[in-house]
Amino acid sequence: MTVAALPMADGLLLRPFEGADAPALIEAYRDETLRRFLRTLVDDADQAAHWLRAQEEGRAAGTRYSFAVLDGRELVGNVALKYPAPGGGTAEVGYWTAAPARGRGVAPRAVEALTTWAFATFAEDGLRRIDLLHAGDNHASCRVAEKSGYAFTEIVPAFPPYPLDGHRHSRKRLDEIERCR
Repeated sequence: MTVAALPMADGLLLRPFEGADAPALIEAYRDETLRRFLRTLVDDADQAAHWLRAQEEGRAAGTRYSFAVLDGRELVGNVALKYPAPGGGTAEVGYWTAAPARGRGVAPRAVEALTTWAFATFAEDGLRRIDLLHAGDNHASCRVAEKSGYAFTEIVPAFPPYPLDGHRHSRKRLDEIERCR
């Protein structure tokens, strides 16, 4: 499958991660708030190289499309489409925002751009819904979901490695919404 052009976000550039992003990635992962909500940690050059390689492998396999979110030349976040069953009807969006960029609307703009791109890119492949999941105590992610048009769907019971209940927010492709009316 040929992947469509990169998603664009108002004032932000989204592009695949590159090896040169390793130092900024390590710096972003020093933030305790970020570390609290992520399962993978990036503490040094080897872990950064492993993380970057995993993004490349996911893209090559068609199961994960991860984008560096840049404001000018500054890495301000990450947004990813997790598409575990290519040809399936659902996918998941994940993201994080670097500490210095929080409060600037980075996450909602990046999630919106990725969502628009994903539905355009994978519509013919059957993508109908994208979920955004987060820990129930991550109130900032609830706000990002709402600002990005993801409606609260349900509480997801805690399941290892996640110790707390979570929230599922979902967004359907526009033609799916119209068809249901």
